[in-house]
Amino acid sequence: MDHFQRQGPTLHCEDVNLHQVAERFGTPTYVYSKATITRHIKVLQEALVGLPHHICYAVKANANLAILEVIQELGCGFDAVSVGELKRVEHIGADPKQVIFSGVGKRDDEIRSALEAGVLYICVESEEELSAVSSIAQSMGISAPVSVRVNPDVDPKTHPYIATGLNKNKFGIPMDRAESIYKEALDNPNLKMVGVTCHIGSQVTQLDPFLDAAHRMLKLTQALLAQGSPLEYMGMGGGLGIPYAGETPPPPREYGEALASILGELGLTIVFEPGRVIIGNAGVLLTEVVRRKEGATRTFTIVDAGMNDLIRPALYQAHHGIEGVDEVEGPTALCDVVGPVCESADTFADQEQFPVWKPGSLLAIRSCGAYGFVMACQYNGRPRPAEVLCDGGHAYLIRERETLEQLWTGEIRLDVATSSGEK
Repeated sequence: MDHFQRQGPTLHCEDVNLHQVAERFGTPTYVYSKATITRHIKVLQEALVGLPHHICYAVKANANLAILEVIQELGCGFDAVSVGELKRVEHIGADPKQVIFSGVGKRDDEIRSALEAGVLYICVESEEELSAVSSIAQSMGISAPVSVRVNPDVDPKTHPYIATGLNKNKFGIPMDRAESIYKEALDNPNLKMVGVTCHIGSQVTQLDPFLDAAHRMLKLTQALLAQGSPLEYMGMGGGLGIPYAGETPPPPREYGEALASILGELGLTIVFEPGRVIIGNAGVLLTEVVRRKEGATRTFTIVDAGMNDLIRPALYQAHHGIEGVDEVEGPTALCDVVGPVCESADTFADQEQFPVWKPGSLLAIRSCGAYGFVMACQYNGRPRPAEVLCDGGHAYLIRERETLEQLWTGEIRLDVATSSGEK
């Protein structure tokens, strides 16, 4: 459920008319619902009540500071995959002991920063990285808290770009090497192996892959405990999907009950790293129709949002529902909804039946809260959009629209660079 509903013929975010958002802040603009974020977190918390658990929101899904503040107020920690994300959550005052530090290619300076911050644990992705963590911890005179990410070789049945739990993927350590790695670490004073983790992928819409991974992790964790590993946490990652185009992912309660029936006997805190399931359906991309174009074989509805604003359809062939902010009476027609970017991939809908929207019509591209703005860029010299958070009847600007001048901020003209005298 989300809080983007019609009041009369007009789409609202909570009690805010989306026309008012467009008038105040322009388009394209990302619009988020605080009530939807709150509801999704509470539903997930209730679903996991049968397990000792810790929810670490995946910052990569949507990293806006105001969004992070809302999520923190609701009792969640964070999963950061870079120093940039770590600094973001530190900036809002997050307790480092509520933060896990992940990522497949951590530099030594990033590892040191995470240890200096005092994160709950570092999620280690390889034996080589574990050695680096040990060396850095030794130089700091500490014992580093570590959870090794294992690769359970489970097919999540999702898009190949967001599948992370197969042996061919770059993530994690093969499961059959884990016991020897943990056994060797028992004698290493620079490492404290507080957890073991897996993550099979994103936008998973079936329960079976999660259960398969949970059974494999249960067996491994029991073996690690038996050999004396001081485990406190077992991570199950995130990945629970949302409905974009008719998918029927398992309800959170069914997901939680199933995992509790498998993992409840461990007595460990189960760490979850949800992102999309919290924020995905809590946001829309508001965009205006620029014009309608009759091509040789197709009709195009051209909007002012482009693939630089929302890259998921171009990158993942993802489907996002599109609807007019106002209901339009009359016949519908096949058309492509496309943006202004000079790429044929800049397409949001391919031969779908829509009302005959006219220039100036306001549209909402649905389910854009996750992996929307965070993946936006300035391609084609296009400033990134604004972000707005609605709370009841109020709309708050939580990111200003970039200016044209900001497109070249940080660049140095050649005449300036050469005048410094350095070559």
